[in-house]
Formats: sequence, structure tokens, C-alpha cells
Amino acid sequence: MERYDIAIIGTGPAGVSAAITAKIRGRKILLIGNNKISDKVSKAHTIKNYPGFIDVTGKELSQAFNNHLKSLSIDITEDMVNAVYAMGKYFHIQGKKNNYEALTVILATGVDVTKPYAGEYENLGRGVSYCATCDAALYKEREAIVIGFNEEALSEAEFLAQTAKKVYYMPLYNKDKDINTLQAGKDSLKDNIDIIKGKPLSIERREDKMVLIMEDRELAADGIFVLRESMKPAQLVPGIKIEDNKVITDKSMASNIKGLYAAGDITGVPYQYVKAAGEGNVAALSAVGYLAALNRQ
Repeated sequence: MERYDIAIIGTGPAGVSAAITAKIRGRKILLIGNNKISDKVSKAHTIKNYPGFIDVTGKELSQAFNNHLKSLSIDITEDMVNAVYAMGKYFHIQGKKNNYEALTVILATGVDVTKPYAGEYENLGRGVSYCATCDAALYKEREAIVIGFNEEALSEAEFLAQTAKKVYYMPLYNKDKDINTLQAGKDSLKDNIDIIKGKPLSIERREDKMVLIMEDRELAADGIFVLRESMKPAQLVPGIKIEDNKVITDKSMASNIKGLYAAGDITGVPYQYVKAAGEGNVAALSAVGYLAALNRQ
């Protein structure tokens, strides 16, 4: 497997800034995220405090980020990372599409403000999963519930339906509008996918079944997939120190795990684009310095 010097997870201001700095410093980098850059940036109406840009729109700033990346021949690898494991001398990065390896990692995934469901963390790995494409083989001829927080979750549900006996798909994005659209186009979906409505409240394990408890009913299956747009750092990186759902870093943006850095909203307030970009720059410089020290050993 190809091993990179620096893997940067996230394509918001922090991730883009880190990628640019690391590339200029001559490092072999992997930038994982969304080709459209951050939704938080692209959907912003007006940004007034980003140096060099006066009253820039989010769409314009996103395009500027993309242009800068292209000018340095930096490609974005479209994937969602499910886990980052410190392996001693390198990091193993588990994505939904592929696995990757890097000597250092910079987390720039933003902040996940959604609260976990009661029973979600307690049953993680015991019937609750965050990656349908990763665990699809475990559900051959079995039933599963997929809770989708974005449109990409549907493709995971369809992939799961290739092996599972039954998939219950609950879209939580744009609520009734998207449910009605999906139901209207049900003929284009696999026969073993049912579109369901509801508001999830909690998850329980009862004997050999997982039960999703909603406001008006309960639904049992062999497993439940919770597919959010991003993962909380404690679930993403085993052993990383966090406080109030933010990664604890020093001034070099280093976490408690050697070789692993964090930048942007994931490190806490203020949630500002300019602050995120600055931290991304510092994190990349620190990672470059860390790699140089390794080479001297």
C-alpha cells in the first residue's frame, strides 16, 4: 500500500491550508474530503474578515480554494474516513471506499454538532456501525436499518441491499421533501429497500436484535447504520484526548498522539474561516518538522 508523508482529512479552510503548505514544503500528501470543498464555506452568504477578499461569498471563496489546489496539482480524494489508527511508525486510515497509510495525519474534519442517540455508543461494534459499505458482508440475508444524514447515505443503503435480505432506509435530510421524492422514485431502487419515516430517539439491543426506538413506534433489525456527514473525534481516533467534543492540542496543533495534528473547528471556538486556515498552516509546518526529525533519527 502506498504510504504518504502527510494525510489531511477535511477540505475546509484548515484542510486546504494544510495541504497547500505541506505541498509547498515538498511533502507527499493525501487530501481526503469533498471535491466541492466544505459545505459550510460554499453556502456562506458573505464572508467579511478573510484577508485579501472583501465581502467574498462562500461560493467564490470555495472556487478560490479549488483554484489554488489545482495550481499546485493537489487532488482531492473523495472519501469519508471512518477511523484513524496509530500503528506506531505510521497511521492506518480506514475510509468507506479505500484504506490509506501515512506517516502523519492532520485532522481538519470540522465539528459535528449532532448528539448521539441514547444507546448508540454503547452498542457500537455490537450491532451499530458507521459504515454500510465496510460491514455489508456481515449482513448477508439479514435485515438492517440505515439512518442517513445526507444524500450519499442512499448509495450506501443500495450497496448494503445487494447482500442484505431487507434494508430500511430513513433519510433525515430535508425531511418529508426527500422522503416523498424517494418514494416517488421507488421503482429505481432495489425491491428490498423500504423508505421509512420517523424520528429516531434511541437504540437498544434486545437479545440478538437491534431496536430503533422512534416517537411513534419501534423497528427491529439485525443491525443499525448511523451515517452522519462527519464523526466525532473520539470515535474517529481511538485514544485521542478531547474535551467538550474538541481535540486538545498544543500551540503546534499537536494532539496527545505523536504525529497526529488537528486544525480548524475540531479544535474549538472561535469557528472562523481565517482561524481555521491559520491552524491548518501551523499543523502542516509542525508535521513537516516532525517528519524531518524522524529522518534525523
